[in-house]
Amino acid sequence: MLTGKQTWSFVSGPRILGAGTVVGSKEGRGPLGDRFDLVHEDPYVGQDSWEKAECKMLEQAQEKAVFKAGLSMEAIDVAIAGDLLAQITSANFAARTAGRPMLGIFSACATSMQAVALAAALVEAKAARYALAATSSHNSSAERIFRFPTEYGAQKPPTAHCTVTGAGAAVVGAGTTGVRVSSATIGKVIDLGVQSPWEMGAAMAPAAVDTIVQHLKDTGRSVADYDLIVTGDLARVGHPIARELLGQQGYDVQNRFQDCGILMYDEHQPEVFSGGSGPACCACVTFAHLLRQLEEGEYRRILVVATGALLSTVTAQQNETIPCIAHAVCFEAGTS
Repeated sequence: MLTGKQTWSFVSGPRILGAGTVVGSKEGRGPLGDRFDLVHEDPYVGQDSWEKAECKMLEQAQEKAVFKAGLSMEAIDVAIAGDLLAQITSANFAARTAGRPMLGIFSACATSMQAVALAAALVEAKAARYALAATSSHNSSAERIFRFPTEYGAQKPPTAHCTVTGAGAAVVGAGTTGVRVSSATIGKVIDLGVQSPWEMGAAMAPAAVDTIVQHLKDTGRSVADYDLIVTGDLARVGHPIARELLGQQGYDVQNRFQDCGILMYDEHQPEVFSGGSGPACCACVTFAHLLRQLEEGEYRRILVVATGALLSTVTAQQNETIPCIAHAVCFEAGTS
């Protein structure tokens, strides 16, 4: 049901029935390392290329999510997935292995919540009993597409992000237990003229703020109605900018405001720069950590706002600005 201008309210209360997360060694050494289902020390994951490694991780995350939901892959009615690679390679190749109907999507680092929103909408409409929402990224596969190959050894400024090596998946379906997906706000493309691929946090912050404000207006809620509002990967540069922009519009988020890119790594870890990014950043932190906080009763309602920079290698080389988007999903604890 459309609520306000951009928000979908899910009356039937679709649930997260199971979630799986797979990460690399750097993520495993971070503060959330014990939350992830599988940590790979080998960045190649036993494969012979970075891209094949990413695909393997996505396959593993999807399999773990389905297993933890108490289902078989054959029970999944539709998989909704995307990644950063050209033609969403990892998602498509993982779908080849899963053998289920597939909808490929792309919202860059905002893909995780776009997938969850669409999965919940399909379950709400009874177009699917069980929908699988998934995404992935790999530091080495992403770096050689959007910046410089890791083998090149190019220096990065402190404002840069560290693309998360990992994959996250969640099964969304009808049920009476599990974290509830209560609503989703679909973001607009916002472009304030940032050109540098080293300034992703600054570029994405306005899109995150636009979606958060629209969500609050559409639902008639205040910041105080949420235990946490968590952005996807603004990291230590973009997150303070978003806080300031929200304050300018009269929204004081106080200590209710966090970011997955900051939560993923310890700031003293080597080569994490301003924090994490990539589709797997928001997916892994949300599915492994934030959902567990809801399940354990630490929080009752969390708004996750995945953020994405919609640039490509072509637009970057043509000195285009970076359009950005943010999609928000509200997760709630309880059985009602």
